[in-house]
Amino acid sequence: MDLGLKGRVAAVTAASKGLGRASAIELAREGADLAICARGEDTLRTTQKELEELGARVMAMPLDLVAPGACELFIEEVVSTYGRIDVLVSNVGGPKAGPFESHSDEDFGETIERNLMTAVRLARGAVPHMKQAHWGRLIFITSITSKQPIEGLITGNTARAGVAGFSKSLALELAPLGITSNVVAPGSILTDRTYELSRMFAENAGITVEEAIKHLEQDIPMKRIGQPPELGATVAFLASERASFITGTVIAVDGGTTRGI
Repeated sequence: MDLGLKGRVAAVTAASKGLGRASAIELAREGADLAICARGEDTLRTTQKELEELGARVMAMPLDLVAPGACELFIEEVVSTYGRIDVLVSNVGGPKAGPFESHSDEDFGETIERNLMTAVRLARGAVPHMKQAHWGRLIFITSITSKQPIEGLITGNTARAGVAGFSKSLALELAPLGITSNVVAPGSILTDRTYELSRMFAENAGITVEEAIKHLEQDIPMKRIGQPPELGATVAFLASERASFITGTVIAVDGGTTRGI
């Protein structure tokens, strides 16, 4: 299947590893030109090299999206480099875990800044260019917490539900202009974040990390953890010409974990 991404420009944030990297790799395989950013420069350059080996042109920018003006700077650099931006994949790391009483106003504010406002600012920068082209794909990687709260992740549950509402609102505004807006909501995918949460669970439960991961698998109808390329393939399809009639959705990539209809 030709996804119609050859020559398209895709910007992917937090792309040096995990779900951002998996998304960038799938987009590169489909012929897109890439712009990527991440906080860690060493891993970012490694990912840049991998993408270039797949034949993609790649602009890589070390960047913390929460820093003042960082989201705007990234989009400006993408457009300066390629003259356009067709696909935005908004992706950031997850917030800290803990019960409600352990989170201050500052904790909630930090999570909202990182997990909601970066999406808002990136979209604000990208949408005018997509409007000019009468074509665009906004894809927000969040978590199944956009559909179903996870115990112990109250700040993330709050912010990511906000991203879902923001994306749906954008979809309604931008649909007549040929621009789609969707959320990809991963469940347990084998990334550093999954290991981090499993370590926390293991410490609290007095078990090993391996046992904690097995425990996670038991809550997944498919009885296994997802792999990053499975998420990346979903992102690539939503970015494609083939997905032109899909907008305003929250698509769970979770092996059936989300219970809601």
